[in-house]
Amino acid sequence: MKIVPGDAMPAAPSPLQVCDREPLHIPGSIQPHGLLLVGSATTLEIIGGAGDINRRLAPNWLGQSLTELLGQTIPAEFVASPEGATVPLGQVSGTSELFDVVAHRMAEWLLIELEPAADHTLSAASILGRLKAANRTFERAGDLRDLCERAAAAFRVITGFDRVMVYRFLDDEAGVVLGEDRDPALASFLNHHFPASDIPRQARALYVRNRVRVIPDVGYQAAPIVSASSDLAALDMSDLALRSVSPIHIQYLKNMDVGASASVSIVMDGILWGLIACHSRSPSFLPYDVRLACDALADSLSRQIRALDEAGHYRERIRLRSLEDAVASRLGAEVSLEEFFATTGDELRGMLAADGFAAVQGADLYVAGSCPDDADIRRIANWAEPLGAAKTYSTCELSEQLPEAAAYRSQASGLLATTMSTEQPTVLLWFRAEQIEVVNWAGNPHKSASIDPLAPLTPRSSFEDWSQAVRGKSRPWSLLEIESASRLMRTMFDARQNRRVRDLNRDLTATIADNDRLLLQKDFLLKEVSHRIQNSLQLVSAFLSLQARNVADPILTAHLGEAQRRLEAVGLVHRRLYGDAQLETVDLSRYIDDLVPDIQGSMGEDWKDLITLRLSPIVVTADNAIKIGLILTELVINANKYAYAGAAGPISIVLERHGNRLRLIVADNGSGRVGSRRGFGSKMVAIMVKGIKGALEETSNEPGVRIIVTAPIE
Repeated sequence: MKIVPGDAMPAAPSPLQVCDREPLHIPGSIQPHGLLLVGSATTLEIIGGAGDINRRLAPNWLGQSLTELLGQTIPAEFVASPEGATVPLGQVSGTSELFDVVAHRMAEWLLIELEPAADHTLSAASILGRLKAANRTFERAGDLRDLCERAAAAFRVITGFDRVMVYRFLDDEAGVVLGEDRDPALASFLNHHFPASDIPRQARALYVRNRVRVIPDVGYQAAPIVSASSDLAALDMSDLALRSVSPIHIQYLKNMDVGASASVSIVMDGILWGLIACHSRSPSFLPYDVRLACDALADSLSRQIRALDEAGHYRERIRLRSLEDAVASRLGAEVSLEEFFATTGDELRGMLAADGFAAVQGADLYVAGSCPDDADIRRIANWAEPLGAAKTYSTCELSEQLPEAAAYRSQASGLLATTMSTEQPTVLLWFRAEQIEVVNWAGNPHKSASIDPLAPLTPRSSFEDWSQAVRGKSRPWSLLEIESASRLMRTMFDARQNRRVRDLNRDLTATIADNDRLLLQKDFLLKEVSHRIQNSLQLVSAFLSLQARNVADPILTAHLGEAQRRLEAVGLVHRRLYGDAQLETVDLSRYIDDLVPDIQGSMGEDWKDLITLRLSPIVVTADNAIKIGLILTELVINANKYAYAGAAGPISIVLERHGNRLRLIVADNGSGRVGSRRGFGSKMVAIMVKGIKGALEETSNEPGVRIIVTAPIE
């Protein structure tokens, strides 16, 4: 074991930039324990295949019909299904063995996989019994690590592999083993970290799409695809269980002394949370029914992980709220902020589990707990004041953002800062001390791959324990703690304002009366401006409607209608903004709930009751609310245009929160295909998604298209 003292090593250029270029989904070959038939989706003629088909299934198979060769009818609904569909076809007898058969729809091809059937197939009752027993053990788990340990044991029972690990992806794309069950003769990887380069991004995308992957024998010789007439070298094999894997991954497994492996994806809401990694020292095969059981058990595990996560968030939210209430109760009518800070510093520090707390208000400084020197605190406050004015600022690596903070990282490696923007700004600072963390790696992560983009891709060869002391970091601030600091700042701001109002009410009654009149005038002026803007928007909308009725060109009429709907979306958020007490933020769920009926009304009576909503309350900035409203309008217009060819059809709209990000999902059941939407509206959506620092993903809804917009909650 190598212990690295002092600072963490500087990060080398990411090996992911090298590994991500490998085309894993088009290997051009399969693992030879099975067979692959490639048939035309229109004629069902076999135009190619892979594996020892002549000896194991039938001679002279090229050019035959899939129906005749397999001895069964390919379901017509499957042949007509969209790309990515998968259906089991039961079992087929070969020359001397029985095969499990699964069909996949890919572009213009039907891909038929044949894998050896198990000698003793588990009954449905046996599989369900094992799943039920495993689910019960999951429900009794006390925390995440306990759950992962139970999951590793359950998957080892089902698979029979020598070692099973539950592997979680971290924020930096590295991973850590949280649970393990193994043969005592094998080395343990429990609590070990693996660098992000071990599983490049394109491999993670395949893990989301193809949830269970098996390599029965890492020493296999790949069986290439052969074809008499068509070039199948670029055949997309993303959904195939037989797909040959990267030679780099094979060598990686050999370096770990693994003879066979299996991986089961843990996916939550379309996001790869982690993997169940199964290793065996000798070749080992998982039949199709066992893989289905593993897939179902992984779904149950992901639900239990989510339940534990939500329960933890709920408990933490209740704890913080109760502490906030206790602290806020100290802000009495006769207590100034100066007295409040002087008497509640320790409570404010403990509320957010900080090692130190400081408040800087002009020339005054209030300190509690372990903090840097007064002069350093004032420099930090001056630096953080503009950062914490718009929203609460947080970092667990202060020296990375403020280099001079390295001198006092033992006291302030973590900083949470928020600013009360009054005539004399008050900066609240929470400090967390450096938390020296010894990270155990399975091999040196800084030697995981060559950084030369032209060098041959090779896996790392060493998995010997390698420890690294990470310095300059504190325990990270949670989103709930950041929100709590923001609420506390608003509470103190309100208390400060209330006290000032009370003081002014006693001494300057006349001035307060004048101020009230000015506020009324301001409110009147604001409403007048809002009214004029609404009138202008309605005038432009009416002009577009009139123009649409007078134009004979249906294409131009449609464009005018789309422009009118965009104006209505802007007008609605404007009404919402000036109807609420707080102008800076908008409840996005309420906004969408109000926007959708307007969209339905503009699209005609046929759309009544066809749009379903499932919305979670999320507060966003007004600017982002406008953009998201326009994005939603465009996505619904696109669904009308591309999915239903201008007719009415069902559309599902989902708004949900994942940590500090939101996801807007618009799904239809139409005839449109992924990648077919490239019009003006789609380009406009892409620009607006970029404007909210988001990402757009387009996937199949089977049938129809599912658009997912992900963006940070600011």
